[in-house]
Amino acid sequence: MHPQDLLLGAFIYLAAAVIAALLATRLGLGSVLGYLVAGMVIGPSVLGLIGREGADVMHFAEFGVVVMLFLVGLELRPATLWALRRPIIGLGGLQVVATALALGAGALALGFGWQAALTTGLILAMSSTAIVLQSLSERGLLKTSAGQSCFSVLLFQDIAVIPILALLPLLATVNPQSAHGATLIGDLPRWAQTLAVLAAVGAIIVAGRFLTRPLFRLVAATGSREVFVGLALVMVVGIALLMQLVGLSAALGTFLAGVVLADSEYRHELEMDLDPFKGLLLAVFFIAVGAGIDFSLLLHQPLLVAGLVLGFIALKFGIMFLLARLFAMGGPDACRFSFALAQGGEFAFVLISFAAGLGLLDPGQSGLLVAVVALSMAAAPLLMILDARVIQPRFASKPGARGSEPIEDTGARVIIAGHGRFGITVGRLLQASGIRAVVLDHDAEQIEVVRKFGFRTYYGDASRHDLLEAAGAAEAQALVIAIDEPEKVLQIVETARRHFPQLQIFARARDRVHAYRLINAGVEHVYREVFAASVDLGKQLLVGLGMHPFEAHRAARRFKAHDEDLLRRSARHVDDTQRLIDIARQEREELERVLTSDASAPGASPDHAWQAPDGRPSDAGPAPAPPAGQAAPQPAPWPPVPWRAGAMH
Repeated sequence: MHPQDLLLGAFIYLAAAVIAALLATRLGLGSVLGYLVAGMVIGPSVLGLIGREGADVMHFAEFGVVVMLFLVGLELRPATLWALRRPIIGLGGLQVVATALALGAGALALGFGWQAALTTGLILAMSSTAIVLQSLSERGLLKTSAGQSCFSVLLFQDIAVIPILALLPLLATVNPQSAHGATLIGDLPRWAQTLAVLAAVGAIIVAGRFLTRPLFRLVAATGSREVFVGLALVMVVGIALLMQLVGLSAALGTFLAGVVLADSEYRHELEMDLDPFKGLLLAVFFIAVGAGIDFSLLLHQPLLVAGLVLGFIALKFGIMFLLARLFAMGGPDACRFSFALAQGGEFAFVLISFAAGLGLLDPGQSGLLVAVVALSMAAAPLLMILDARVIQPRFASKPGARGSEPIEDTGARVIIAGHGRFGITVGRLLQASGIRAVVLDHDAEQIEVVRKFGFRTYYGDASRHDLLEAAGAAEAQALVIAIDEPEKVLQIVETARRHFPQLQIFARARDRVHAYRLINAGVEHVYREVFAASVDLGKQLLVGLGMHPFEAHRAARRFKAHDEDLLRRSARHVDDTQRLIDIARQEREELERVLTSDASAPGASPDHAWQAPDGRPSDAGPAPAPPAGQAAPQPAPWPPVPWRAGAMH
């Protein structure tokens, strides 16, 4: 292909993706549907802007599916799987099996061979993760019981793609290795091939468990995000290549690698860095799918295609509704669940392409399935609108009817950005109080140490909106910024206030000027890192110089309140040094006058409640033990306090 043609093709695909996403999002139809329609428009059946290169583009864009499966694996933390084990395994497993059998029987009745019929049932059992989750999230239904049931079924479907990819070659009518391309083990005996496959899978698991963390920590220490992204891509491409060389699906290897890294502190950073590549490649993939739809089939057999689409949606809806009622969902939830999942999914296109390469589906069957899945996905937003505007109001009008109830959010209540000497103290206090916190830090070595103490710590730059969102900032109550880089702290504050205005922000300030800038940025809770410790030291120093502990405590409290008030009143003059100096002089005189008048006020006397029974200050610690054989000395009376605030001057 000529370089100019390559650039023109890239321009057409990218422009179509951008325009389609904008229009589809504006119409509330979802970006996936927009990409499919864009592919139909620019494809050979309509405008003809793209043509024979569609197959080559499809092979390239399938790497987006590989990356997506890696990211799906990263989401499968053991805690998530255990919390949703019943709907995932029970509801999700029954849905895939029942739908595959029912649709496979329908395909068999239409004259498909048994291998093609079973393959068709497995392909059509998938639903669209992208469309369903996006639509539920936009409507605020993702946290409802129906939304969580949809999520569980979609999660099981995503996992089920892996064994389906492993099963299809067993049904194949051609050599599976020819479908995957050349392999390194093609000439080995069967038992040796099996050992090689197991060794490759084992190598991925062992490397993911023991080698990736030190490697990512080494790269993270460089502070270069580009190198981190490069390492992530090298890992995904390398695993995909290894799987293909042993005759397995690349998606299988990357999925396993994602599961192995699901508990890694680098999980969020990997998700954020790879997500743009996944989104772009999937956009190209769906455009290529749309361009590959055989419009001649729709024109020559419109009734057949329309009948198959309607029958597919109706049959899938019926199975979903029966399963929902079997799992004790109420009428409103059962309808919402069934309408949401009554369509084909993105992975169906992957499975169709894979099955066609294995000879399980002929070109006519593949084209028919692509059309049915694409049209059912196009109808998915309309089905959910039908449910929301027609079906749900009918349930709401019935006496005693009750819709979906929000499921309690189990995410962390606090996000701590930075877990050094400052943030770790905050984290320990929260942990001791039973409050869950997620820690984000950009120091790989610090993360490695902190995780050993049981903190949920992840690597990443907390000034990134997507990383904060992945850490649960949309549901959290507070953000603690304990980073010692003033500019980075201000960046995090700006990001949090713009995207997550509900968060209470508690920020660490390195010095007074930094505190001024945080106050001007709208942060209410600003804590100078050495201020409190300095005041405490000063209070103890006053006691050591003869002041009564109560008076010392009162003086420290007055000083702290006065200085905090001065800090906020001076913040607007942060760039006027002379004005700050003048204010500081005036306030110093005022503070001295306040403390002096407070100490010399009539009736001011030591508060003996602040004295321990032995006459020592209550905060002086336990009395030293007497030497062996000697009686404890009698406490001396507390000396008179000649202290006056002005004596220091």
